[in-house]
Amino acid sequence: MPFLKTPESRARLALWLLWITPALWSVNYIVARAAPGVVQPHVLALGRWGLAATALAVLARHELTRHWRHTLRHAWQYLVLGTLGMLICGAWVYKGAQTTSAINIALIYAASPVLIALGAVLWLGERFSWQQALGVLVAMAGVFHVVVKGQWLSLGAVQWVAGDGWIVLCMVSWAAYALLLKKWPSPLGSTARLAATALGGSLVLLPFALMEWSQADRPAWSAQATLLVLSAALLPGMGAYWAYGFSQKVLGASRVAASLYLGPLYGGLAAWAVLREPMGWHHIIGAGLILPGIYLASRTAPETPEP
Repeated sequence: MPFLKTPESRARLALWLLWITPALWSVNYIVARAAPGVVQPHVLALGRWGLAATALAVLARHELTRHWRHTLRHAWQYLVLGTLGMLICGAWVYKGAQTTSAINIALIYAASPVLIALGAVLWLGERFSWQQALGVLVAMAGVFHVVVKGQWLSLGAVQWVAGDGWIVLCMVSWAAYALLLKKWPSPLGSTARLAATALGGSLVLLPFALMEWSQADRPAWSAQATLLVLSAALLPGMGAYWAYGFSQKVLGASRVAASLYLGPLYGGLAAWAVLREPMGWHHIIGAGLILPGIYLASRTAPETPEP
């Protein structure tokens, strides 16, 4: 791109993308809520990641060709990552959205960095400070506050919805996906690795999508279904991943990680503005707990000085 030749222009674009990337990801919450009755969850997820895998494979074809032996030897890893990141965090989000709100999806999903930080300590041996421990407790309290709709003292009166349970499972799966990406090193660059993972996810999704498609009462394919699939593939799929990778390369991981804190805000505003979902006090209080909890839990533990 000619306008990205200078470091200044690349940095300027990366700074803009810090604000745009969370908005791209929040499009998936809108797609999820618009999908029921239009396109089935696994069919939608397969369309999203099948298109993304094809486009990414074309972009990274030379690198994938160079490392084809590695990719085949570690195919089981890409199937596992595809199951966690594309099947569970793809189709199950769309299943959850059939009964829960986009605001709830955004807020519950926001706690995944907390689980990633906790898993890095328990599984990868990273250090954990008391601020991070406090952040885990505060953020989890915020998630629970959203799920129980703020009714801590009368849990028996809460109208539980299955969708919140699906999204909690997706949040846990995303944390596992992120931890495995770190645990399993790969010679592939970010685009090629995402292409291989998306292909693995598409293969795992295929039998479930075929079962849904064979149902007699499935919705007839429509222009709206096509629009939802394309929107999910291009905006929260390829668009968000590319923007995040570009910004991280230019600005560094720590600065870009802060942009993830905008996700619940963007998701909640999009649900309110586009879907006309009401925003309750339990959402606002939950966000007030989740966001500082994420900040504390995501902080790097201080190094112990050597004697």
